[in-house]
Amino acid sequence: MQRYFGIIDQNGGIWGVTIPDIAGAVGAGSTLEEAIDSATVALREIAQHLVSGGYDLPAPSSFADVLATGEWGANPPTVLIPLLLDSGRTVRANLTFDAGLLAAIDQAAKLRGLTRSAFLASAARDKIGAGGVV
Repeated sequence: MQRYFGIIDQNGGIWGVTIPDIAGAVGAGSTLEEAIDSATVALREIAQHLVSGGYDLPAPSSFADVLATGEWGANPPTVLIPLLLDSGRTVRANLTFDAGLLAAIDQAAKLRGLTRSAFLASAARDKIGAGGVV
């Protein structure tokens, strides 16, 4: 899985995350967590669009390369944003859960109008996408 550096900023109570390697990949929110989630979604959508259009996806820059541009100051707060691209091919998996947990998963999926598989895939993306501040 590739991880891209996101530059964190805050202005007037709004948090932002900009991914320098991918033009247009930015996120914003009223909390840092919302901005990170928004940047993760933006990165994924832009990357999917590039790949499906036959374009090359820029490789993630190193932290030193991001700093070397001088665009972000001497030591900007950063976060790693993971990139999860769908392959377009589904695969059956046999998973084991406690019966109580499975019932809770099914109930949560039903409340959201999702299948069990869609709910678990979404939960996995959210968990994998939870980056940490560098």
